[in-house]
Amino acid sequence: MEKRVPVAIVVHLARAEDHTAQGPELTYTDNISGHGACVISSRQWKPGEIAEVTSLNDRITLRGRIAYCAEREQGQYYVGLYFNEQEVTWNPYVKYAGSPVGASRRDSAASVRSA
Repeated sequence: MEKRVPVAIVVHLARAEDHTAQGPELTYTDNISGHGACVISSRQWKPGEIAEVTSLNDRITLRGRIAYCAEREQGQYYVGLYFNEQEVTWNPYVKYAGSPVGASRRDSAASVRSA
């Protein structure tokens, strides 16, 4: 069994090949390991379903199989995912480096040129 690291990473969770109006769920991880993750979901999942999980920090999408879905509390579930041969490479320390709210395009362009 792989070592699990308790870390919350903001992710989009969606059923693979699901193009319904419901779309991806904005949620977070409870823990991650080398080839898996436990994600908190408001939806109930079935073992064997295929899901796509995208880290909002570094925009890396992993596709995995649902290993389990256990009721958590108040309509939420722990969803265990196994990413087969893919390694979890999400960086929990990456911060969004976009322009500050209210900054103009000219200010942003100037800071890029000076960097």
